[in-house]
Amino acid sequence: MSATGGSRALTPPDIAARKGKAPLVCLTAYTTPVAKLVDGHCDVVLVGDSVGMVLHGMPSTLGVTLEMMILHGKAVRRGLHGALMIVDMPFGSYEESPTQAFRNAALVMAETGAAAVKLEGGECVAETIRFLTARGIPVMGHVGLTPQAVNAFGGYRIQGRGEDAERILRDATAVAEAGAFAVVLEKIPEALARLITEQVTIPTIGIGASSACDGQILVVDDMLGLFGAFRPSFVKRYAELGSAADAAIAAYASEVRERRFPALDHVFGDEPRTVSEVI
Repeated sequence: MSATGGSRALTPPDIAARKGKAPLVCLTAYTTPVAKLVDGHCDVVLVGDSVGMVLHGMPSTLGVTLEMMILHGKAVRRGLHGALMIVDMPFGSYEESPTQAFRNAALVMAETGAAAVKLEGGECVAETIRFLTARGIPVMGHVGLTPQAVNAFGGYRIQGRGEDAERILRDATAVAEAGAFAVVLEKIPEALARLITEQVTIPTIGIGASSACDGQILVVDDMLGLFGAFRPSFVKRYAELGSAADAAIAAYASEVRERRFPALDHVFGDEPRTVSEVI
């Protein structure tokens, strides 16, 4: 069951209808076990291209391929029953033309069973969003700090300060008018996120934005304390599973070296035998 208590999987129209209502709960997932954990609590599960950094040790999302997204999308799909699954379109898979975007998005949806895809960018991808939605592919937008444009931004810097706020507002408006059913607002000033949420007609999903957004999303490994390469300032740690896992692995290593593991409870038979008796 989804976080809404429904008996069927949520759909893009269900998410769009939540504008101004109960906040949408969203998390990323990249594997079947994690998908099973988050499914009962989330409305939206995003197979994010953050998988490149979180699971594959990449320095950014730019090296993530379509094949990687399909592989992880398939894994997450096996663990979901109620939440809406969205798959990120990776860098280079949709920017060339709306036709390229449709071909790759259709492949992702066919291969993974995703209900929608997510594209980064505002006014520059509005035509592509319009092209996809007109052909039956639901799209979630993503404006503000768009990680695939990290080189153009000069790093993972907050976007939309001062006069730049107008650009972010135009981007969010363009995405909504092009037919996206929701839009992620990443790392922008709180007041700007609040204003965009008030002005656009589709749900806004905040990450480093505002509690006034129609929903919130975090990278699951960040909020669980599993990803330690760096910690974005907008992340709240709800657990420290990374340090707990480190302690558990250290205990295992110690017991192996001291021959305390395996104990009799972890092997078969408690009496020494000769080879002939065993056979």
